[in-house]
Amino acid sequence: MNTATIAAPSAPRKRERRSIRRRVYAWIEGRLPVTDTWTLGQRNIYIVPTKAGTAFALMLLIMLLGSINYQLNLGYLLTFLLVGCALVSMHMTHGTLKGLTLRVRPVAPVFAGEAALVEVVLTSPDSQRHGIGLAFHDTRRFGWRQAFTDVPAHGQASARLSMVPPRRGLHVLPSVMAETRFPLGLFRAWTVWRPAASVLAFPAPETPPAPLPASRAAPGDAAQHKRSDGGEFDGVRAWRRGDTMRQVVWKKAARTGELVSRDTSVAVNRELWLDWHAARLTAGALEERLSRLTAWVLAADRAGVAYGVRLPGRDVVPAAGDAHRRALLELLALWR
Repeated sequence: MNTATIAAPSAPRKRERRSIRRRVYAWIEGRLPVTDTWTLGQRNIYIVPTKAGTAFALMLLIMLLGSINYQLNLGYLLTFLLVGCALVSMHMTHGTLKGLTLRVRPVAPVFAGEAALVEVVLTSPDSQRHGIGLAFHDTRRFGWRQAFTDVPAHGQASARLSMVPPRRGLHVLPSVMAETRFPLGLFRAWTVWRPAASVLAFPAPETPPAPLPASRAAPGDAAQHKRSDGGEFDGVRAWRRGDTMRQVVWKKAARTGELVSRDTSVAVNRELWLDWHAARLTAGALEERLSRLTAWVLAADRAGVAYGVRLPGRDVVPAAGDAHRRALLELLALWR
């Protein structure tokens, strides 16, 4: 009873602090422009003392009071020398960020639940910059995982951050914070940047994947092109030098010990339709259907056959290749 009585008042306070923090984040980000290139200057760099800097200032105050009280000339000299070092440190900390240009590279698509790598390129127009850390601004969502880098004089350096899209679709990149405490750690200079780029998350494929629907011969082709009992398409030949790893029929190689390759001139004459209604699991399970279709697209692409997708009000004709796979995955990712 006593524990509950003590813990109860703290929960509303924690919720209130989280709410205040969210409002502060929203206010700061709402005032920032959305751009893929961010140049740092006087108007977008902030600087405050760190905990070490605050303790250092308190020590200087005590040294000054002691020097005044005991009339110590050397005490004055040491105190003001350290004050000068602190002021130079503040100037250098601010100058480490001033003039830098931050640019985000296009982010490669990933499947929902996988980590997407966000690469930020930093460019220095003049001198070398040290100890620059980058992290996502909302630390409660993404954690305080910083990527540190040094930027060479008149050169570029890159830092990589990672985010995990929780669901399929187009996700705007979160705000990025760049900071430095170089050289003495007495001051912290930082900036907040809102990239305009986004990351596309494909639906997470079904695990384990359901068997592919039956394929059929393309119109105008002979009827003898059919599936073999081994689960691979007929139309194979002996492996030849120059065949890619993707052309090798690994199931037959594991079963017979002989390397054979798909004869693409035959395999392309078969087409496979991945139908929206055939992917139904439960009534109204949109995401489950999309996950099954995604798994089918990946499996059909590995099989090397021409495949198309039938969606409500939209048919994509059978084709093959990386561009076709990418187009279908994008279609499923943005399907509404």
